Amino acid sequence: MVFMRNLLLLLLCFGLFAGCEGEKSNSNERTDMILDTLNEADAYMDLHPGFAKAFEFLRQESLADLQPGRYELVGDSLYCMISKGPGKSREEARLEAHRKYIDIQFVISGDEEMGWRPTEECTKIAEPYSEEKDIMFFDNPAKMWKTVPPGSFVIFYPKDAHAPMVGDGEIHKVVCKVLKEF
Repeated sequence: MVFMRNLLLLLLCFGLFAGCEGEKSNSNERTDMILDTLNEADAYMDLHPGFAKAFEFLRQESLADLQPGRYELVGDSLYCMISKGPGKSREEARLEAHRKYIDIQFVISGDEEMGWRPTEECTKIAEPYSEEKDIMFFDNPAKMWKTVPPGSFVIFYPKDAHAPMVGDGEIHKVVCKVLKEF
């Protein structure tokens, strides 16, 4: 199991990440975002006890037909928010970060681009942390941008500041909020 996990991390570093630094001491803390397709989600199940249920929700056939809103899977420990909205420019998008939740952001339709920067490098606080909403915003620019095509997901840990909803046209997506201490 440990060998397979380390092999997976090595492959991810070479295949998906820009500037991957490997894994920190806490196995639920990563140094870079994860970007992959839903077909490959099984490879990430062991990273967190809530991921299996989140990916089960994302794999349902009627996902695109669900109305925008909040869907509780395990109360406040795991819930998903479906949204549809216009994309914005890179300049309009602000980096955000969370402390209590891990985001799994899945694109149903539309062309979305997401910005990323390590939270520890974000020094220009635009809006201080709100414990109630578990979010803070930064004025720092993203360090990198990744296109996230429909059928793909990104996992953002608290160490990953991210700028979502960048793109032309409407973006239809799901954000699964997974409590870090599940």
